[in-house]
Amino acid sequence: MTSLSLTSSDIFMILGFLLSLYTCVSNDVIQALGTFLSSNQNRPFWVLWIFSGTILVLTFILGWHFNNGDMSFGRLDKIPFADKFYWYHILPPIVIILLTRKGIPVSTTFLILSVFSSSTVIDLMLAKSFFGYILAFICAFILYFIIARPVEKLFLYTRDKKPSKYWVAAKWSATAFLWSQWLMQDAANLFVYLPRKLDFWHMILSMAAFILLLGVVCYKRGGEIQNILKLKTNTGDIRSATIIDCIYAFILMYFQHANNVPMSTTWVFVGLLAGREVAMYNRIRFRTKKKVYKHVAKDLLKTVIGLVVSIAVVLLINHFDKFCKLLDYYFNM
Repeated sequence: MTSLSLTSSDIFMILGFLLSLYTCVSNDVIQALGTFLSSNQNRPFWVLWIFSGTILVLTFILGWHFNNGDMSFGRLDKIPFADKFYWYHILPPIVIILLTRKGIPVSTTFLILSVFSSSTVIDLMLAKSFFGYILAFICAFILYFIIARPVEKLFLYTRDKKPSKYWVAAKWSATAFLWSQWLMQDAANLFVYLPRKLDFWHMILSMAAFILLLGVVCYKRGGEIQNILKLKTNTGDIRSATIIDCIYAFILMYFQHANNVPMSTTWVFVGLLAGREVAMYNRIRFRTKKKVYKHVAKDLLKTVIGLVVSIAVVLLINHFDKFCKLLDYYFNM
């Protein structure tokens, strides 16, 4: 019987995965489950947990099976598995945890994947994410410019009424669709720390850790990032939330099939909400102009701050040796 021995590289790899998983659940999961949690405040958290956990298990098991053990759905094809892990590889998720506590929607894609990526892949991720923001903004603006008065205005004035069972069914179906699409898109952020092909038991263990943390999110009904959603017009209404989820899911599905370059779903999410708010203001003026554009600008500013911090951390890690030499030269002048 051989004893299990872990090298320092193995320890940093496992820590990196667990920290990345925690940041993903606490920061990014709200993009897909935020409206679901907001519109189901009256339901026990364990009901929401079982539902979202079931979709997670089905998505990952099917993905693992059809992709021959690849849990990233091909998103890591251009990002090789690290030969060895060091202490600085766990810095990106730690930075994300700190920023998340301040409610800053930092992109886990930029901060985590960039550490393992070439400059070419980083440029592709940035371009795809910026395009995602613009596309989501335009799609949301056009759609809500059309439906704001006949649909969303009705929702606003009847939001105190109990929604019909058809809307409840539609919302849960939309959440399942969005949640599966989001998992396919953001899986790369989680599994970049693990071998590109996982055996059955490693797949089960990784999913179990994800499900446990997902239960915490459902219990807390989100977190600091959830405030970005709560401040938007009528997002707590199950009917409005259903439409938001459908738009977001179809945009992610488009990018899922466009190419296998990872992207920031955070930018897509913020762009969608921004386009929706601007269109809603122009059509029904349920809020003041100052408040609407203040929220849109504030969300974009927070996202840009997250991007700047991400780039700074990545540059520091990738050029750590040069940085140390510079400090040594400065202090020994």
